[in-house]
Amino acid sequence: MKAEIITIGDEILIGQIVDTNSAWMAEQLNLNGIEVFQITSVHDDHGHIMKALFDAESRTDLVLITGGLGPTKDDITKKCLCDYFQCGMHRDQKTLESVVERLSKRNITINRLNQDQALVPDACTVLQNSNGTAPGMWFEKNETIFVSMPGVPYEMMGIMEEEVLPRLRKSGKLRSIYHQTVLVYGIGESMLAEQLETWENALPQFIKLAYLPNQLMVRLRLSAYGESMDLLKQAVDEQIKELESIIPDHIFGYNDDTISAITGKLLQRTGSTISVAESCTGGNIAHRYTEVPGSSAYFKGGVVAYSNEVKMALLGVKAETLKAHGAVSREVALEMVQGVRKALDTDYAIATTGIAGPDGGTAEKPVGTVWIAIAGKNETQVECFRFLNNRERNIERSTQTALNMLRQLLLAELK
Repeated sequence: MKAEIITIGDEILIGQIVDTNSAWMAEQLNLNGIEVFQITSVHDDHGHIMKALFDAESRTDLVLITGGLGPTKDDITKKCLCDYFQCGMHRDQKTLESVVERLSKRNITINRLNQDQALVPDACTVLQNSNGTAPGMWFEKNETIFVSMPGVPYEMMGIMEEEVLPRLRKSGKLRSIYHQTVLVYGIGESMLAEQLETWENALPQFIKLAYLPNQLMVRLRLSAYGESMDLLKQAVDEQIKELESIIPDHIFGYNDDTISAITGKLLQRTGSTISVAESCTGGNIAHRYTEVPGSSAYFKGGVVAYSNEVKMALLGVKAETLKAHGAVSREVALEMVQGVRKALDTDYAIATTGIAGPDGGTAEKPVGTVWIAIAGKNETQVECFRFLNNRERNIERSTQTALNMLRQLLLAELK
């Protein structure tokens, strides 16, 4: 089954709001074995909406429409749907009762515009909206299903989960789809593709591989399509096992895993604790840990030592070290990591010091220069990295790199 998503509203096209609805719907459709063929955004214009509906019907089996169902004059979706399906409009009693009940609870006086929320095209099946006043509407025409829903994300999601997806699953038209994403760190996309060429070429035809790179990692998404979910899962899992044997040192997790959560699990395995001393990352590593539920079991805390005074007062960095080598140096990173580990009495520690930018660099230490130190139970590692000149990216790269260094140290010590 192929689907098209049509979002209606000038506010999307002028950039006033971001179209998060399409991303969410596309994800849900994909999880249910429905291929999203196209996403279209149109103005609050009768001709534009009608053309979008005709075009979508000609190429897809399912058309999901959001927006334009409010009570004001600029919301014209229902009128367009009546014209498209050549039908009139009637007031749906169940929807009207729901509108009255919802607004009465909020002490809002019911006016004509509120009552008109219950007007629906004669050709539709009404889909109840448990989160708002505008109902969803289900139409069928020439083997194509059309579903119109409110543009408010909370309301659209409720109708999708409670009405649309259950109906589609019962239709018998859906095929199974199984996704797994392998998270790869420390190797670029082109080099990774070269290493995986033989494995990729040997993939079964029903398994598709997608490279999804960003500035920090490459996500390898394997998607299998077929009739039996069990067989698809078995086939994808077998391919991942083979992949693990090809690039074992670069795979750090799967699907929604994060490096902070992965290192947290490794720390928990041995009952170990960690602390952080951050200069250029400004508390971002601590944030990555504290956003993980249950991190209090292993994360004791951190020190944001942005100034030299704080480095000396709280971490024990020596004045002579700062004078001789500067804050951005191997020596200071080592004293920071040893100082925070001692101060917070932890088994492991991370320290970062660098020049995030956009200013502050020199010929010897350009913007993007970052020293990262990792202290473990048996050894301490320190390394210099040269990132680029984007401040936000430098902070994020430093954070991820530090966490990955810790991950590798933990794995080595667990062997």
